[in-house]
Amino acid sequence: MKTISLKIDDSIFSETEKILSRIKKPRNRYINEALEHYNKMQKRLLIEKKLAKESALVKKDSMATLKDFEQIDHAD
Repeated sequence: MKTISLKIDDSIFSETEKILSRIKKPRNRYINEALEHYNKMQKRLLIEKKLAKESALVKKDSMATLKDFEQIDHAD
């Protein structure tokens, strides 16, 4: 496990402390879980951006292929 020094806005710290006192969870555990959740969310956003970029790259070819298939269907 790594040790870090962290500066937190006063308002965020106060709100966190209030929550921690109510849920009876150690601050360290709470912050680790928050970071884990945030990392998962960011990974999902990165995948969405990558998918959107790659979809845009193949869109033109996909539309051309679709038109080719439509012409084959109408040829029968």
